[in-house]
Amino acid sequence: MRIRGVMALAASAAIVVGACSSSGASTAPSTSAAASAAPTTAGSVAPPSTAASPATVGEGEGALNLIAWAGYVVGGTGGEQVTGYDWVTPFETETGCKVTVKVGLDSGNMVQLMKTGQYDGVSASGDATLRLIAGGDVAPVDFSLIPNYADVFEGLKNQSYNTVNGVGYGVPHGRGANVLMYDPAVVTTAPDSWSVVFAADSPYKGKVTAYNYAIYIADAALYLMKTQPALGITNPYALDKDQLAAAVALLKTQKGLIGKYWGTAQEEIDGFANGDMAVGTAWQYQANTLNAPGGKKVEVVKPKEGATGWSDTWMISSKAAHPNCMYKWMNYIISPKANADVTVYFGEAPVSAAACAEAEKQSPGHCDTFHATDETYFADVYYWNTPTVTCLDGRGDICTDFDAWTQAWTEITGA
Repeated sequence: MRIRGVMALAASAAIVVGACSSSGASTAPSTSAAASAAPTTAGSVAPPSTAASPATVGEGEGALNLIAWAGYVVGGTGGEQVTGYDWVTPFETETGCKVTVKVGLDSGNMVQLMKTGQYDGVSASGDATLRLIAGGDVAPVDFSLIPNYADVFEGLKNQSYNTVNGVGYGVPHGRGANVLMYDPAVVTTAPDSWSVVFAADSPYKGKVTAYNYAIYIADAALYLMKTQPALGITNPYALDKDQLAAAVALLKTQKGLIGKYWGTAQEEIDGFANGDMAVGTAWQYQANTLNAPGGKKVEVVKPKEGATGWSDTWMISSKAAHPNCMYKWMNYIISPKANADVTVYFGEAPVSAAACAEAEKQSPGHCDTFHATDETYFADVYYWNTPTVTCLDGRGDICTDFDAWTQAWTEITGA
């Protein structure tokens, strides 16, 4: 599937946050929109501008259509159905917004779905957020309309993957590292380095797995950044042509070790469960699922080189048919109980101290396990971001964009 890179066009759209009250009067507050502007450099995101926004959100429109990662929208009328878990029904009861979710296959799939205009919002990862902003598919948010945002950890605010020139485009869902997962029955010496999946002489040839998506190039770039400093890589999402070539070479070597790539969480879960996979990059979600009672036991570690990671952002469509419900959802999903529910289930760090307090009630030690308040832990976790021609490390317009990464990934996996 071809993934469109960041285009040289800023987000340009307006949404209306409003509905009719029971008396028929329109509440109709409107959020701001980014003005169209053409940047001077292809592949960069143009600076948006904003207009004044009102202070309230109107009544819900009765429905909410979402695109989300598996495990993010569970329960209710149209969420994923998982026995024993349901954080959507309380939202529906409180707001009257009936939720329907489409589970995204990967970030490219989610970007394409958002372009249809059929969805009100998306839980976008950092390799999709700037593409959505640049394509005009999402709108800026007014944080004054999202009261729970005030309690979000400062380390999750104003991030480069969802903020353009000081204008924010959503609220965080949670965060976590892309960990190294392994089967201790096969990998009997606990690994502490990504070399176990990259070194040509890895003893686990045929049992190694990797995420089947172009953003995985950043994992190779991170490993090279730590092991081959002469390459000059300082940000795994900012690679010039020579640095990209080095990452591609490493990934072609790795392909000789790969038994099977995984594209969805379930593919990796199945691969470890049936023994086809024994070591590779993973989300904590896969480990949690495998380690459920009666399941396959696996271990995870953040290697000494650090890791890539995610801090997904709930973003509102610039064409949202139900903007009030989407604003209500963005406020709800970062509320203490709801955020604890989803982050404990999925296996990631909650977004606030209040959510951590709720998470501790469900899973004692959860926030310590996932380092929710430990910014030192996340200092060497490089959240997914969108590669652009304008280098994210400030070197200028000499870097490779996501189109180039996608072409390289096709070359790697097809070689």
